[in-house]
Amino acid sequence: MALKIAVLDDYANVARRYADWPQGDEITVFQHTMTDPAELATALAPFDVLCVMRERTPLDGTLIRALPNLKLIVTTGARNLSIDVAAAQERGIVVCGTESRGTTTAEFVMALMLALTRRIVPEANSAAAGGWQTGMGRDLAGLTLGIAGFGRIGRKVAALARPFSVEVLAWSRSLTPDQAAAEGVAHAADLDALLCGSDIVSINLVLSEATRGLFGAREFGLMRPDALLLNTSRGPIVQVGPLLDALRAGRLGGAALDVHDVEPLPDGDPVVDRDLIDSGRLLVTPHLGYVSEQTFRMFHRQTVEAIEAWKAGRPIRVIGGGRQATPST
Repeated sequence: MALKIAVLDDYANVARRYADWPQGDEITVFQHTMTDPAELATALAPFDVLCVMRERTPLDGTLIRALPNLKLIVTTGARNLSIDVAAAQERGIVVCGTESRGTTTAEFVMALMLALTRRIVPEANSAAAGGWQTGMGRDLAGLTLGIAGFGRIGRKVAALARPFSVEVLAWSRSLTPDQAAAEGVAHAADLDALLCGSDIVSINLVLSEATRGLFGAREFGLMRPDALLLNTSRGPIVQVGPLLDALRAGRLGGAALDVHDVEPLPDGDPVVDRDLIDSGRLLVTPHLGYVSEQTFRMFHRQTVEAIEAWKAGRPIRVIGGGRQATPST
């Protein structure tokens, strides 16, 4: 029997090109995020399979229970905290995921770091407008990079930063001094020590109740006045209002925000502060950390493999319990 498959939030319209989708099944691609719950329920009601791109469209229990035909959810990545897996399990809906490439986000952290320190965006804009050099950049060599959250991506950021002669200081709740020494990084006793001792702070933490709003006015006050903050993790970890206040008052050197409380950014969002952006003190990007051709080809290919395996009764990478299998690479 042919399946009705929905591919959600394909902003760049690449899903069909990056994988060979099942012949005979009905594939519908949604390029734009739907945020109204009633609109979502109506639009997705006909589908047997939902293919979701990370946390772009949350699938909460209310939505899942409103979709009568839903049998399978495939998310890109091995974890998606915006899916109510328990609600899916109650209805016998299988939730599975793909692999992910930690290098993609780590490379983007370095890109943001270089863009801010060398003032690439305002200088490029000046040249395009007929101007020339307008300010001074900073070398990375000799600076201290503080990595808040030293997991898979945080470790990759440290590895990429070392060739730039950056000193790496790391903190996470589970990181011990011995583990830090084994990784070749300095150990921060706590987050305060990391903030006080860093020229650049990269947030690589998982969003949880413990990390939501973790970076606020107090934390920005501990940072050096010329320090930079990079967030490629999740928007709600940073309190945007106090961050903008610190930037405007000159209490913080700059910030790069790739992730936001609401995505895509709504019209008039205060984070799009033209004065800060034009001056080069704020860089706002549309959640590009994991967006690359290689990553998306893998995402879509393994999504299709998961659908085919599920149809054939073969093991798949189940989220929340069940049989595990890695799609072929």
